Amino acid sequence: MEKENLKILAQNLANPQGEKGIEIGEMMNATNIGMTLESIKALLIEDDENVLEIGHGNAAHVKSILNKAQNVQYTGIDISETMHNEAKRLNKEFKNRAEFVLYEGKRLPFEDKKFDKIYTVNTVYFWDEPVDYLNEIYRVLKDNGTFVLTFGQRDFMEKLPFTQFNFTLYNTDEMEETVSKSHFKRMKISEKEEEVKSKTEDKTITRNYTILTIKK
Repeated sequence: MEKENLKILAQNLANPQGEKGIEIGEMMNATNIGMTLESIKALLIEDDENVLEIGHGNAAHVKSILNKAQNVQYTGIDISETMHNEAKRLNKEFKNRAEFVLYEGKRLPFEDKKFDKIYTVNTVYFWDEPVDYLNEIYRVLKDNGTFVLTFGQRDFMEKLPFTQFNFTLYNTDEMEETVSKSHFKRMKISEKEEEVKSKTEDKTITRNYTILTIKK
């Protein structure tokens, strides 16, 4: 893939826009679904809980969250207007239980201690001030809540040609150290691998990724 096309792909992975963004959103949902479902499993969602997803993409997976327990309320937040509109379109049937919020990417527009569970998959590469952002997540998470942070490990991500454009990469130790600088106190680390279709070539690759289950 040519450099310019890789750059466009990288931009759309960070903030999908327009028709190309819709296409990228579908691809992201397909290639990230394994990581997403593992992250949802790690949340241990219970009845009547309020769940926040940061960077929901097209949110074709929301049903998997709502089916985890009784009376679960889902909120998805994203910086992409394209993904915001796609998520609402794809989840019309859940409009009483799923809400989608468009925001600017830095301050979470919610009151303190609103959510029982919060998770995010493959967004940490785009956080400008990761410790400040982690403290925002801490602020809106209930005292006994759980935050799940999932990301592709640096060794794997470095091999992807588009990550040279405005991606900040982490190995597990680096991310653990970053989290330790925030208000969060405890975390459990789970390292996994899976076979996924490449975003740039017609082949399957082995992705190594980390799930951090984080508590106050």
